[in-house]
Amino acid sequence: MSSPAPFALGLDFGTTNSVAAISRGDAAELVLFDGPEAKDAVFRSALCFWEEDGLSVDAGPWAIREYLAFPQDSRFLQSFKSVAASASFEHATIFDRRYSFEDIGRLFLKKMAARSGGALDHGAARVVVGRPVEYAGARPDEALARTRYDAMFGALGAEIHYVYEPLGAAFSYASRITDPATILVADFGGGTSDFSVVRIAAPGAARRCEPLGHAGVGIAGDRFDFRIVNHLVMPLLGKGGSYRSFDKVLEIPGGYFADFADWSRLALMRNRRTLADLERLRRSAIDPEAIGRMIAVIEQELGYQLYDAVGQLKRALSAAETARFHFTGAGLSIEADVERAQFEAWIAPDIVRIEAAVDRALAVAGTEPGAIDRVFLTGGTSLTPRIRRLFVDRFGEERIASGGELTSIAHGLALIGQQEDLAAWAT
Repeated sequence: MSSPAPFALGLDFGTTNSVAAISRGDAAELVLFDGPEAKDAVFRSALCFWEEDGLSVDAGPWAIREYLAFPQDSRFLQSFKSVAASASFEHATIFDRRYSFEDIGRLFLKKMAARSGGALDHGAARVVVGRPVEYAGARPDEALARTRYDAMFGALGAEIHYVYEPLGAAFSYASRITDPATILVADFGGGTSDFSVVRIAAPGAARRCEPLGHAGVGIAGDRFDFRIVNHLVMPLLGKGGSYRSFDKVLEIPGGYFADFADWSRLALMRNRRTLADLERLRRSAIDPEAIGRMIAVIEQELGYQLYDAVGQLKRALSAAETARFHFTGAGLSIEADVERAQFEAWIAPDIVRIEAAVDRALAVAGTEPGAIDRVFLTGGTSLTPRIRRLFVDRFGEERIASGGELTSIAHGLALIGQQEDLAAWAT
């Protein structure tokens, strides 16, 4: 019996979700992962740790299930991709054990493979991993991110190549069209917004796709979440408040609130040092009950519930002009009607930076907006009405294309893995 033909694996390791696809020849298929209720091509980028005859861990929807069953006895990590390029992140302390980014990443990949029904167990000839054009964070260190990615994905034991995520989406889109076109791919994920201008030739061309220029910015869906938490939740947890230090009244440092509203860091606040610092702050705060509520949310491991409440609000505002925010727990009960216009005002500074990144991509490509035949929107955050309107206003509704918002990158990365010359795509 002959062995299966060599295949390429396209892996979209995302801040919120991860997706894999396998290609042989000219076709690519998404990998379906086992879930508690059904198989799904989308695997949540999350881990849950708990102690049971030693330390146990699971990932994806299984991590969410375990966490919801025993929230206070577990540690739930999400959005950990956001710290890949952060020099300030050295390790996460989980049940008194230290885990580097690479440790967390390898654990995640191992659990992801275990839920793939054997699809990721046969050894791809090539693995093509998506990477953002610009990593998340205030001062992202690209070299550090590459070192960490090498250690994480090197565990796959294959020939590893890195390709800008929007290029993967461009290759996927090219498989759907037959006419030549110059396209702008706009990829909006949880941590980054990335843009590529790509010229697509007619099928049968020696080189179907030609990258012309790229740009990115380390803000996207998680930053929008931050804005919601900052406006609706943080004022009830002491933000803007003061504390007494000897004979002075000082403003509470903003670092605690910045960490709390960052999904990649919130769970990591549940450690002895941080909780001891917050307890000292509570005793000296002008409003000690507010700091007490923050401590309670952290100690009761309510980060996922808060994340879910924020996500429900965003999805509702994508379909309606007004939606209700609801979060209950740790002595908090927040009910607020939010108008889409309010939310769009909160994220207005982020939209300005996103639009500037679009301008940079066009400038690097030497392409005027009028020369763009199609704008392909992908990534979960592309479904946000304000994001779509940004492109409709600039390019016109008739030039907007979408589809496969959560899966197009992995699909395209797998197709790229079949190309003879990967150097034209890899970074």
